[in-house]
Amino acid sequence: MPQPVRTERRRGQSATGRKDDLIQIRASADTKAILNHAAALRGQKLSEFMLESAQRQAEETILDQRVFFLEPGAHDRFLALLDAPAEPNDALRALLTRKAPWED
Repeated sequence: MPQPVRTERRRGQSATGRKDDLIQIRASADTKAILNHAAALRGQKLSEFMLESAQRQAEETILDQRVFFLEPGAHDRFLALLDAPAEPNDALRALLTRKAPWED
């Protein structure tokens, strides 16, 4: 069973306290250019953009690993819903044929 994620602060440090841990990464020039462009679009420094994006992705990853428990009857209904997805409709077809925003 997954263990809960524990976040600890150093004594006397608030959530918005001084940032004194260093994270270093290497990236290609193309990757750095994309990151710089995205940061500029948000009006952020590159480091702010990267940290915010990485934290958001980390939180999503952690949330995707959550475990939930159901009573046997609810579990059976849940599995039945997964095994019988909704029928395709015009709205779903339009969504799946639309170009992704980054492809324009």
